[in-house]
Amino acid sequence: MSRRFSLRGARLPLVLLCALLPLVGCAAIPTESPAKPAGDARASEQAQPAAPPPRDLDPQNLVRQFVEATANPDRGYAAAMPYLTKSAQKAWDTTATVTIIDDTFQTVPNPTAKDQPDLDKQRVVTLRGKNVGQLSASDNAFVPRIPSDVEATLHLERQDDGQWRIADAPPGVFVTEAGFRTNYTQVAVYFYNQDQTILVPDLRWVASAGSSGGVQARVIDALLKGPSDGMKSALRNALGSKVKVYTAVAPADDGSLLVDLSQLPDLTDQTKRQVVAQVVRSLASVTTSRIKVQSDGVDLFADHKFWRPEDITTDDPQTTPNAELRGMVVSGGQVRSLKDGSPVKGPAGTTEYDVQTAAQSLDGSELAVVSKTAQGVKLRVGKADQQLREVDQLPPGDLTRPTWMPSATPGGPGAEVWTVVDHSDVVQVLVNGDTTSTRPVNAGELTSYVQRYGPITDLRLSRDGTRVAAVIGGRLVVGSVARAQDSASIKSARVLQQTSLGSTVTAVDWPSQEAVVVATTSSSQPVVKVFVDGFQVDRFNTSNLTVPITSLAAAPSRPVIAVDRTSMWQATDIGEVWRANPTFSGPNQIAFYPG
Repeated sequence: MSRRFSLRGARLPLVLLCALLPLVGCAAIPTESPAKPAGDARASEQAQPAAPPPRDLDPQNLVRQFVEATANPDRGYAAAMPYLTKSAQKAWDTTATVTIIDDTFQTVPNPTAKDQPDLDKQRVVTLRGKNVGQLSASDNAFVPRIPSDVEATLHLERQDDGQWRIADAPPGVFVTEAGFRTNYTQVAVYFYNQDQTILVPDLRWVASAGSSGGVQARVIDALLKGPSDGMKSALRNALGSKVKVYTAVAPADDGSLLVDLSQLPDLTDQTKRQVVAQVVRSLASVTTSRIKVQSDGVDLFADHKFWRPEDITTDDPQTTPNAELRGMVVSGGQVRSLKDGSPVKGPAGTTEYDVQTAAQSLDGSELAVVSKTAQGVKLRVGKADQQLREVDQLPPGDLTRPTWMPSATPGGPGAEVWTVVDHSDVVQVLVNGDTTSTRPVNAGELTSYVQRYGPITDLRLSRDGTRVAAVIGGRLVVGSVARAQDSASIKSARVLQQTSLGSTVTAVDWPSQEAVVVATTSSSQPVVKVFVDGFQVDRFNTSNLTVPITSLAAAPSRPVIAVDRTSMWQATDIGEVWRANPTFSGPNQIAFYPG
């Protein structure tokens, strides 16, 4: 899958806050590859001269240019150091979280500050901006924040040569959105789902300054740290928790990229293959070289020294619907084929159930429908072409469109459906042969937004089962899914793109493991693609669509389907003009793909 890392369309305010907030200290964002040999040792950074600020900058512009310089973390923020006094350079704590602020920040003189006794020698400047998110130094993951004002006070002193310098930089680092995009690269670091059957991308941002070898080393550094804080409970790391780099991640004499690990636990051949898969897939976006994976100087596989991404067994069959499963549509109380409009086999294809919404399992064999009855809506599940049994254990109330958890057996039938009862209670429906049972999902982190914003109107599980996306009071919320033997929980639920999307979201679905597609009521962005970390948003073409978009369907390698108040439309790419679906026309239809 190709990856794009630039923002298009809606702006995402992002980069300038941590220096203002004395947040919990974290390890610095790595900007250097491991030094030469042993274990985790790193070469000490050599002090490199950095260009001084332009002469005769006034205090406000000096602070502004300082913020712009802090976007480059190379060599311990060397580019920003000349803006500080000598003592401030030694005291500046750059190990705290990187705070990303909007590009339209302000630097304002503060002539009334009480601790500003001599305006000729000392000045106080207030930095003001919008906090959009933070780059966690512990895992290199972007963490979105609900936008809020941020303010920091900086004291400046005039030096003997007449130039102003900052005497007390706030702890941490402020970075503008533009500076962040210029100096950091988004990468997907791969781990396994809890069943260890599917590789799952975990998005990170690594410093792009320096050599390409440095970027590659930073990717491996992120891999060795394990899943990000937001995904820790949903993912597994085949490398274990004690692995270190034995020698520097760097090009070898044979032209390959050498990744030599140390302290790997005793591994079976299967686990070794998982280690190789994680390493190779994680490096795929930052190198075109063959990759050599070793443990303490010895190839993990003597008969397979060099690896490329195509050597890794793909997980596509477990996360991508079979090409023969073309999708379905709920129309007029019936479930029909998206391919040709014919009713599906079985009662669901008639008006017997008066189907309101539906979902097909990833393998295509199972169907879950929300049926309208005289007593209210009911959930029915079962074989797609047979009688669907009613799930009578659910409490009364409205039901969101069902969504299937992937099977624990690759390619197996679906055995678990999620829905939201009465717009607030997330429920698992477990399917076991001819019987069903229900249990609540521990979704407190998700449903806490219900009190703040409003009802849950849509909820979709990712096709790898590790994430969930929901529409809550018109907001887009994404969280991770943690599973235990007898329970499931939603963790790290976060509102994404609050500034650009606001409360306009009407529907959500998963076109890939690392992004969602969102329908809105906004005429300027009726359909958008949002990456799961919340940093990047891409707008689809707006041609032919009429807001609000009432229904949406997406899946890997399939066109996105959008239904507005006039018809059903489809597009295969961000910039493509929406085309009318050749089979279905008119509003009030719900299309869906397996999963």
